[in-house]
Amino acid sequence: MKKAVTAKKSAAKNLDGLAPSEMIDGRIKELGDWRGETLKRIRALIKEADPEVVEEWKWRGVPVWEHDGIICTGETYKAVVKMTFAKGATLDDPAGLFNSSLDGNVRRAIDIPEGAKIDEKALKALIRAAVALNASKAKKKPAKKS
Repeated sequence: MKKAVTAKKSAAKNLDGLAPSEMIDGRIKELGDWRGETLKRIRALIKEADPEVVEEWKWRGVPVWEHDGIICTGETYKAVVKMTFAKGATLDDPAGLFNSSLDGNVRRAIDIPEGAKIDEKALKALIRAAVALNASKAKKKPAKKS
């Protein structure tokens, strides 16, 4: 399984010849303000929490972090940077980080406005919980027959 993760880390390049990580670098640079700095910081925290995370670029411009499925996305808006956890509704959130998309049955999000302090320890714990949830679901899937 380690080889599959390593192989996927070198994700396919897009039509412009850029890898997803390069597209995310470009978005951070393009923003050039607090949103870029916030996206850069949450990206670093995601990588610290899960060194095997795979970066993707989906839906025409959304940074996505995956490990056995989507962990979360990093969307940037005028007033917030939004981290949407794909299976957030099933994750324990003892620190109360989720503050957006609370009514849905599947996703939960964290809106980070300008100047907000990120509870890094709690966020990394939430990321690790999302990775563990994805891994548990991946193990339950039956192997495909060839």
